Amino acid sequence: MPEAPSNSALPPRPARAGGLSVRWRLTLSYAALVAVTGAVLLGVVALWLLRYVPDGTVYNTDPIDGTSWAPNRSDIIRAFVPPATWALLGLIAIGVLGGWLLAGRVLRPLALMAETVQAVGDGDLDARIALPGRDDEFRRLADVFDGMLDRIQHDMQRERRFAANASHELRTPLAITRAVLDVAEADPDPDVPQLLGRLRAANERAIALTEALLLLARLDARPPARVPVDLSLAAEGAVELLHEVAASREVRLDATGDPVIVRGDAALLDQLALNLVQNALVHNLPSGGSATVRTLRLGGQGALVVENTGDRLDPAVVATLVEPFQRGAGRARDGAHGGSGLGLAIAGSIVEVLGGSLALTARPDGGLRVEATFPLA
Repeated sequence: MPEAPSNSALPPRPARAGGLSVRWRLTLSYAALVAVTGAVLLGVVALWLLRYVPDGTVYNTDPIDGTSWAPNRSDIIRAFVPPATWALLGLIAIGVLGGWLLAGRVLRPLALMAETVQAVGDGDLDARIALPGRDDEFRRLADVFDGMLDRIQHDMQRERRFAANASHELRTPLAITRAVLDVAEADPDPDVPQLLGRLRAANERAIALTEALLLLARLDARPPARVPVDLSLAAEGAVELLHEVAASREVRLDATGDPVIVRGDAALLDQLALNLVQNALVHNLPSGGSATVRTLRLGGQGALVVENTGDRLDPAVVATLVEPFQRGAGRARDGAHGGSGLGLAIAGSIVEVLGGSLALTARPDGGLRVEATFPLA
């Protein structure tokens, strides 16, 4: 369970004036509504009914005992006002009591949300509202909040794994550098060119890894603007840049496809194509392998598909290759062009910030198929 943040690190909260709780405000609102409704009803009776009752002494002739007395308007008012007043006060009391109970029932989901927020604020990221009942405004709000907590927890776990893995990966070139320097210091006649070559290789690896980490941080910090970009140009540029690498590894590299205009960022799509093609070349057969790069339309979207030969991969392992520093069976480091473990992770981040999707599939004969799709412009 993560530790709760220190209160000293939080900004001071502004002082707020005290006041009635929401439950009391709702209760008084319900009671006021009942009181106004009762007063309006009594007013209607007074204005529209009593005006037809004459005022003054009224005598009606009775066929049996002669004359008899009948109540006038004033008599009716004197007889009606006291019980009507008590009835109105009773309605107000019922409105207060019923409003208090009704407001508590209405605000119960908010109380549950407040408890969950407090638990999350105390460091329990596993807490969820999980509001039962039918679909209403509170249920939708609770579901949205639970979904936000799921994403926050997932991102925090990913950040922790990433930080731990990055520290481990960065420690490797530093340890190599220290070991080389220790050996050179103990050797009375060191081979300076060999020493410099090993130090340069370790330094280049550390620089490449640091640049990859910075690229991932920039992708998470500010999403780029999306403009129409030809996906085939990114694929062709990556093939052209890595043509000599493919030749040195004896890998046949082919590029096909028609122009596909998608919404994205040209620089990021170039980086995406470069990472996917480089990954296909580095993790290939020792010799006689192949890699193909295609751009096409798939279901109303533009797709960049990169396939390569190689070792057989477990589909369960393939699903984790987009995580930073994850490598499948046989996908070892390469001193010249691989080894950071961030190629597919950067590709996944680029696809995510551009609103696309990335799918990795293990080929039956060995190797990997990577498909990146984006909305068409």
